[in-house]
Amino acid sequence: MTGLLTRAELGAYQRLVRPVLFRLFGGDPEVVHERMIEWMGHVPGTRSARVVDPVEVAGIRFPNRVGVAAGLDKDGVAAAAWARLGFGFAELGTVTGRPQPGNPKPRIMRAVASRAIVNRMGFNNAGADALADRLLKRGVTRGTGRLGIPLGVSIGKTKAVPLDKAHDDYLASVTAIRPHADYIAVNVSSPNTPGLRSLQAAHEVAALLRVVVTAAVDGAEQVPVLVKLAPDLEDDDLVNTLAAIEESGAAGVIATNTTLSRRGLAPADARLAAEAGGLSGAPLTARALAFVDRVAGLTELPIIGVGGIMSPADAGRMFDAGARLIQLYTGFIYAGPALVRGIHELTGVRV
Repeated sequence: MTGLLTRAELGAYQRLVRPVLFRLFGGDPEVVHERMIEWMGHVPGTRSARVVDPVEVAGIRFPNRVGVAAGLDKDGVAAAAWARLGFGFAELGTVTGRPQPGNPKPRIMRAVASRAIVNRMGFNNAGADALADRLLKRGVTRGTGRLGIPLGVSIGKTKAVPLDKAHDDYLASVTAIRPHADYIAVNVSSPNTPGLRSLQAAHEVAALLRVVVTAAVDGAEQVPVLVKLAPDLEDDDLVNTLAAIEESGAAGVIATNTTLSRRGLAPADARLAAEAGGLSGAPLTARALAFVDRVAGLTELPIIGVGGIMSPADAGRMFDAGARLIQLYTGFIYAGPALVRGIHELTGVRV
């Protein structure tokens, strides 16, 4: 169909395009990523969403259930391109209340034999105000579908802001992006900002969400707020945290973020086990599925499943575990647009 790649082009990504991309710019994954996002930023937008197995979650109609995970398009540069690649929504960010450069480079490493990535980016972004300005210039306002799909925005804490001032920092992001975001994702689970994961504790997340949910009101309407959790949360902590999220008025859970575990790395990638940062990709598949299954058994809140979705079969298992929507990051890097198409075909509906 118009605006989508053909089947031959999709298959060519893994055979021809990916090997070239992985060698570009001296094999530096971050530079390749930045250049690709910049290129996608020049792709004309589309107003026609690709409708495949549509679903309503948190009061938002999603034309299909496959989304872009936070981190792929931190500053919304490629926001207009994601619908053309078959995605049903995109989560921009993570952005912070202040612009920040992120952690020192190198900070992203491919574990090719494992089909994985280790990253310690540290929320490098131009700030929530800059994202809001970019979306405003594109005419993106909440609920209009200006770019063909719903857009969520993930918000996190600025590294330089102390934990006891975190609420004000999140509030600054909410204030900036609420006119433009179809939903807001509260990231309290990245392993790459010191102390951030402590905000997942029940009493901490309850206090933070009171501020965020109250502020996430656009006119007379509540902007849905979702909370992104780490797969490393232990059982008792998870039970208490989910109870706090439910009581806060949040609209859903995103599970999961990257993991601190290095289990599942192939021997050829063993050198990366000592690298700081979060692990994503195939080694996270089983852990993310088990986590989503646990979350689904503990809450009635809708779940966006993310983590280790490397194939259409992985997506099917994530839906079976209880996810209403899914998001791709590392799987998209390794499989390309073919993965999006394959997941759509799994539903029995062709785009």
